[in-house]
Amino acid sequence: MAEVAVPSSPIPAKKKNSRKVLKQKKESTSEANVLAQALTESSPAAVLPPPSETDPMKENSEILSSAKKVKGKAARGGKQQAAAAAKQQQSSSFDKEMEQMQEMLQKLTLEKEKTEEMLKEKDEMLRAREEELENKGKEQEKLQAELKKLQKLKEFKPNLNFLILKDNEQDDKDKKKKKKGGAEKKRPSPPYILWYKDQWAEMKKENPNADFKEVSVILGAKWKTVSAEEKKPYEEKYQAEKEVYLQVMAKEKRETEAMKLLEEDQKQKTAMELLEQYLQFKHEADDQGNKKTKKEKDPLKPKQPMSAFFIYTNERRAALVAENKNVTEVAKITGEEWKNMSEKKKVPYEEMAKKNKENYLIEMEAYKLKKEDEASHVKKEEEELLKLQKQEAMQLLKKKEKTDNVIKKTKEIKQKKKKKDQAADPNKPKKPASSFLLFSKETRKSLMAERPGTNNSTITALISVKWKELSEVERQVWNAKAAEAMDAYKKEMEEYNKSCAAAAAAAGTSA
Repeated sequence: MAEVAVPSSPIPAKKKNSRKVLKQKKESTSEANVLAQALTESSPAAVLPPPSETDPMKENSEILSSAKKVKGKAARGGKQQAAAAAKQQQSSSFDKEMEQMQEMLQKLTLEKEKTEEMLKEKDEMLRAREEELENKGKEQEKLQAELKKLQKLKEFKPNLNFLILKDNEQDDKDKKKKKKGGAEKKRPSPPYILWYKDQWAEMKKENPNADFKEVSVILGAKWKTVSAEEKKPYEEKYQAEKEVYLQVMAKEKRETEAMKLLEEDQKQKTAMELLEQYLQFKHEADDQGNKKTKKEKDPLKPKQPMSAFFIYTNERRAALVAENKNVTEVAKITGEEWKNMSEKKKVPYEEMAKKNKENYLIEMEAYKLKKEDEASHVKKEEEELLKLQKQEAMQLLKKKEKTDNVIKKTKEIKQKKKKKDQAADPNKPKKPASSFLLFSKETRKSLMAERPGTNNSTITALISVKWKELSEVERQVWNAKAAEAMDAYKKEMEEYNKSCAAAAAAAGTSA
């Protein structure tokens, strides 16, 4: 055991060499060396090797190498501790970063929900705006169609010649003018007035200083003393003038009645013709309008239900629009998704579509019943209106028959009167035609040539209108012709009256 102990005197010669060898050694990174180091750390008895009996230099080198190994292990242990501390720091910083990331995610999810809500609100606003624009567009189209119809109706020009009828105010003015001294036939003066006019000049000569009242009193007293024979010529003159006046008045009355009947008949005819032309024009305008514009849909009619695919697309549209997808892209994506979808996932959409279709069929049945009720109601109203129109037509027909009967009676009376006049005295001169009748004869010929298919009533109405349109200069021509004919008639009547008086005198002398 004494031999194993370390020698007291060291060997300086070999110490230098051993250090050089230790410096040249490097740490091995192989797995075997690492395992050896672990074993030495776990067993401290293995740190110092057993003493060698043979070589003390080897023992020194082994001691030195073991010391160096202990130092290396201590350095490695410090490094491992530093690495563990770094790992702990890294894990704590990683946890902090994870917490920050989770907070960021929560904020982002909240912002995403807010943006989705905003997008939904915007979508609803846009849909409402689109519906408003569509409604406005439909209303605008309706207004444009109505405006076109009105413009077409403005172009309506009837091919009728309307009678120019006098107003009541104008008739009153004409009556006042006639009363003041117009062209109206004056009433015949009685026998006393005729005698009064003849005696006025003589009585004024006899009593020049007497006034109108005194002269009228004197003449009134004298008329009472006049004999019947002296009054007879004045009475005969009065009777003759009265007959003429009554004939003229009766003729004017008949003419006014006939003109009223004619105006009523013309009004009815023109109104019916105008209505027919207007209805034809409106029908043509409506046909043209219907060709251009589409048929309007009934807003009360139930809309057809959506299919399962369209229900799915409506459900997915909001999410796809939020991803800034346009209409075509949305349709394409939803189509592909629907194709790839399993039958189980399609079941809820198909059930919704089925329910919608059942509701649609129920609503359509109710709508059809309502339409049938409305159609029956409209039919009843049309039948009632047709009855009223028939009653009005019958009243108009009766009125026309009455007018025709009146016109026939007046014609028969005129013919009878003519026959009586002819039977009474065929040599009596006939009254000449008035200026209006002369004008009407010539204008009738020209109108008949211009309008060969027109009836007599419309031609007479046109003649009266043209007569009213004549100026004073043009009327004077016809008035002059009528005056010449009247002068000739008066001369003939004087000769006729003379011959009648001579014949009566001869008959009296013979008797």
